[in-house]
Amino acid sequence: MLPWRRALRALAAALLVTGAVTLTPAATAAADTARASATSSTTTSRGWNDYSCKPSAAHPRPVVLVHGTFGNSVDNWLVLAPYLVKRGYCVYSLDYGQLPGVPFFNGLGPIDKSAEQLDAFVDKVLASTGAKKADLVGHSQGGMMPRQYLKFLGGAAKVNALIGLAPDNHGTTLLGLTKLLPYFPGIEDLLTTKTPGLADQIAGSPFLTKLNEGGDTVPGVRYTVIATKYDEVVTPYRTQFLNGPNVHNVTLQDLCPVDLSEHVAIGILDRVAHHEVANALDPEHATPTTCLS
Repeated sequence: MLPWRRALRALAAALLVTGAVTLTPAATAAADTARASATSSTTTSRGWNDYSCKPSAAHPRPVVLVHGTFGNSVDNWLVLAPYLVKRGYCVYSLDYGQLPGVPFFNGLGPIDKSAEQLDAFVDKVLASTGAKKADLVGHSQGGMMPRQYLKFLGGAAKVNALIGLAPDNHGTTLLGLTKLLPYFPGIEDLLTTKTPGLADQIAGSPFLTKLNEGGDTVPGVRYTVIATKYDEVVTPYRTQFLNGPNVHNVTLQDLCPVDLSEHVAIGILDRVAHHEVANALDPEHATPTTCLS
């Protein structure tokens, strides 16, 4: 492995597992507060998972963040959630796909059941905010799983846009999924237990076959896929892209040729990708995404 790829892996793993945005005591304390507050669905100091938040005229829809496989509602979003809150959005994140006896690491249960959890969570957010529709932003499985909600659970009537960061829309291989393991120490044994959420993501699985039958998209929803050509989990990376109307497929390196983010980093810490998320949430006020975004 090239030295820069090794260093990037180590940095991404450290950020995701420890939840450290910076090494300063103030940032560490803020991250701890955000983790505890978001997990208990109470108000955070930065407005993340703040159920008193009311959408503004400028940003009339709440944003629901959907973590990836082995992720959770806090550590996956320690950079993107505050970034969107600062821009004036009401931001929420959920945990889904939990397995009995497996704390912290989520997204492992049957994906159709995870979509039901998303359905209930979006209803909760819409009831709290008074909004008619939400926007969804998901990483990895979290960018694909909502399509089950949109297609089979009536979610299209409640969602304006789905933005996927490195989503496995057409599946991956089990080998690809095992490449996530170095980022999540201590979970190798999960591959020897029943993990339907992994099986559902393997290319050609019954779940993905049904999900993609009849087309990738449903009417009335805008879709954005943001992929990186350095993705080592969902390969080839172009399999992440969707076909259909109201679809915008983006390769990160077309926006910033020197961006080296891979599968994990594009979701948890890449500000270029996050700027493109902001553009997708508010396309009428989009600004050019560059290496300096």
